Amino acid sequence: MVTRVPAESYGDERSALLSFVQAQRGALRRAVLGLTEEQAASRPSASELSLSGLLKHVAETELNWLRMAQQLPNERQRTQETWADSFRLVEGESVPEVLEFWDGVVEELEKFVRDLPSLDDTFPLPDAPWFPKEGRVSMRWLLLHLVEEHARHAGHADIVRESLDGKTAFELVAAANGTA
Repeated sequence: MVTRVPAESYGDERSALLSFVQAQRGALRRAVLGLTEEQAASRPSASELSLSGLLKHVAETELNWLRMAQQLPNERQRTQETWADSFRLVEGESVPEVLEFWDGVVEELEKFVRDLPSLDDTFPLPDAPWFPKEGRVSMRWLLLHLVEEHARHAGHADIVRESLDGKTAFELVAAANGTA
């Protein structure tokens, strides 16, 4: 659960970008440290977001971007009818199961990125009103976007966790490192 991203070896852009993505994943994972399933699913702030829902959403979002980059179908593709389920755990789902699923996505994404010939390689964006028509993005853009996406939701998770029990990100880092 990285909190400080080490400087990359000279010219190792790939590892540097993956490290920044991993740092944001760690912030999200720490947010559920020591919580029960009920606490993780609760919505203690004005937002509709829960910590377990945020974990599920970022895991599915990371899978979706990976599948787009691989140009493969997403086995967890959401529809308009199931979109809200990507922000909450449904019957039979648990935080450990979501984290295990995410671990698999992370492993697959990191292998995919490390095996790429170049971060300059591109893939097509889907047809959507928020993307340019026939738009393409680079693998570098993908990694930067994951940093952005995860960081945004890590901030949400900080607020939800602090609303739950007053624990701040710094306290959770200390707890995760065994120094609390």
